[in-house]
Amino acid sequence: MSNNTQNKHEAVEKHVGWFFIFTILAISIGGLVEITPLFFQKETTTPVTNLRPYTALEMEGRDIYIREGCNTCHSQMIRPFRAETERYGHYSVAGEHVWEHPFLWGSKRTGPDLARVGGRYSDDWHRAHLIDPRSVVPESNMPSFKWLEENKLDGKLTAKKLETFNLLTRNRGHKDASGNPIPLYSAEDIANARSDVEGKTEMEAIIAYLQSLGHALK
Repeated sequence: MSNNTQNKHEAVEKHVGWFFIFTILAISIGGLVEITPLFFQKETTTPVTNLRPYTALEMEGRDIYIREGCNTCHSQMIRPFRAETERYGHYSVAGEHVWEHPFLWGSKRTGPDLARVGGRYSDDWHRAHLIDPRSVVPESNMPSFKWLEENKLDGKLTAKKLETFNLLTRNRGHKDASGNPIPLYSAEDIANARSDVEGKTEMEAIIAYLQSLGHALK
């Protein structure tokens, strides 16, 4: 390395401000090169064939799942490794998650991955597990969520949630014969949202959400 080149490096490395600016610039360029193409690949922006939107009750259950921090201990992303697929099922694909806001992939598995938990256990099993985890899984260290059985939903914001998801997914839904986007939720879905959940327990909602997971790639 010539002295001239070395001096240029030293000028950057010894100047905190310049070093910070060039580091951010390098990371930004790398991120753009890696991430931007994914926005234009069909397999990452098109829903898989059997994917359906959450029902109003499942949507409420998803919010409860987030509120209670379930995604802190459970991931929803099966990696394409034999050890993962033999235990949990088909590896996760981008087309399953195009309507997810926020994503709940997670990165920590204090508990097992839940990407394919839907239909694996009965509603009664989930209820027992959420009220007293060790009654069905003796080695579990999951806390009890027994208050979910007592809390009732009023559905006041459910319609707004469906409308918001229509907005967020307007370019990532199914399309009609002319290529126009079809809203994720119809006017009827939104109109009936409150009555579909009002009076139901939070336990019913979160179980409905859990039973929906992985339905598209069973």
